[in-house]
Amino acid sequence: MGQKAPLKLKEIWAIRIRLQLAQRTRDLALFNLAIDSKLRGCDLLALKVGDISQGSSILPRAVVIQQKTRRPVQFEITDQTRASLTDWIRKAQLPSAKYLFPSRDSTSPHLSTRQYARIVQSWVRSIGLEDSAYGTHSMRRTKATLIYRRTRNIRAVQLLFGHTKLESTVRYLGIEVDDALEIAEQTEV
Repeated sequence: MGQKAPLKLKEIWAIRIRLQLAQRTRDLALFNLAIDSKLRGCDLLALKVGDISQGSSILPRAVVIQQKTRRPVQFEITDQTRASLTDWIRKAQLPSAKYLFPSRDSTSPHLSTRQYARIVQSWVRSIGLEDSAYGTHSMRRTKATLIYRRTRNIRAVQLLFGHTKLESTVRYLGIEVDDALEIAEQTEV
């Protein structure tokens, strides 16, 4: 078990391209928003169209109250994600009050976290990765890990996750002593 690995940039693009080629509009919108938002699966699936849009326009930023912490977290929605969401909302004819990713099952108003997990595993398998090493939390961790690796700004990542304790962010990113030593070695005084 353990922590699920984040995706690497080339893996993100491999999945995106496969979803585009297969014309899987919903999955592309779900994938892109999962990466951008850095939300837990339960929060991602609970989004309604109106949470990320105003009229027919997708917002460049959105704020949601996290179910686990009851704290607000803000996230950006990139141009690419806005385009895929626009395509999905138009294709599915989703009004503002509806869930962004509705379930086909009449007993549930939106995709379940279990169904989302199966979808994530299918994405990972489609590019030849071992699906047991990845999960829904991989989607949450991916962009934040890329931001951390690029900037080494742990405080920025903490804010993006909505963590109250820096220790939580350190543990979540899997920052180890080796990372700290590498940073120290690169810093001349």
